[in-house]
Amino acid sequence: MNLPRLLVFGEALTDFIRDDANHWRSLAGGSCWNVARVGARLGVPTGFAGTVSDDVFGDELVQKSAEAGLDLRFIRQVNCPPLLAMVVSKQPPRYFFIGEGSADLAFDPSELPAGALDAAEIVHFGSLGLVREPLASRLIEIAQTVRAAGKRISFDPNFRAPMAEPAYRTTLRCMAGLASYIKVSDEDLHGLFPDLDEAAALAQLREWAPGASVLVTRGASGMTLLEGDNALFQPAFQTVVADTVGCGDASVGGWMASLLTHPEAPTAEHLRYAAACAAVVCGHPGAYAPTAVEVASLLDRASTSTHPT
Repeated sequence: MNLPRLLVFGEALTDFIRDDANHWRSLAGGSCWNVARVGARLGVPTGFAGTVSDDVFGDELVQKSAEAGLDLRFIRQVNCPPLLAMVVSKQPPRYFFIGEGSADLAFDPSELPAGALDAAEIVHFGSLGLVREPLASRLIEIAQTVRAAGKRISFDPNFRAPMAEPAYRTTLRCMAGLASYIKVSDEDLHGLFPDLDEAAALAQLREWAPGASVLVTRGASGMTLLEGDNALFQPAFQTVVADTVGCGDASVGGWMASLLTHPEAPTAEHLRYAAACAAVVCGHPGAYAPTAVEVASLLDRASTSTHPT
């Protein structure tokens, strides 16, 4: 049935963004949905397993899923309100969510295509999907099932305000323990462990996930990949920054795509690819999903500038 190699569970939503003139515009988004789009645009057979509303907002999410090349058997539209993120300010970031009884919560694992979990090689979880019930409990159960079946799990906490609730700490510890790969930003570490400095927060996360590779992103300051006692640093690529929205999603999506398409490549190449994906996204406004050609072009230019003929 040509089922996806990368399967992403979580939320898709609509961002409402207010500008300085108090005008609002809507954009399709959601961290997990962005990760899925990145995987698909980079050429990996990918499915976003989630539910969206059957109105204009859900229609846009489905349309953009199709444009990205996602497997549409995994996204369903239901007769529920849309999940909305009201972005009052981007700098500094201020936002709140509207989602009582919204479509994302109607996700039903029994409606996944037959054999989907068996076919997937990497399964990604993260963000709001793991803090909004009853969706969160369903996703944790799926994560436990696929991990027991020997699948690799990717996890991006992607800290948001609802994760400050004490109950989320149990979820964070559980998902970290299940994960093969964790992506976390410096801002995530501060939000997830407000009583610890960054080094102590990272140490706590790694204690909960002793077998996981951990990618720590720091925006323009680059990213570090931690595997066991080894730490690899990758500087950020030089690029004109139009927007940083979606860069973290691009880095984890690119990391997973590189692992799946070039499993024989050294760790440093996977890290470099993840950084290149983030750099391409920086050059576009909104949560852009890069193509493999765009990423390869950036890597070629960077290589040429580093080693001129």
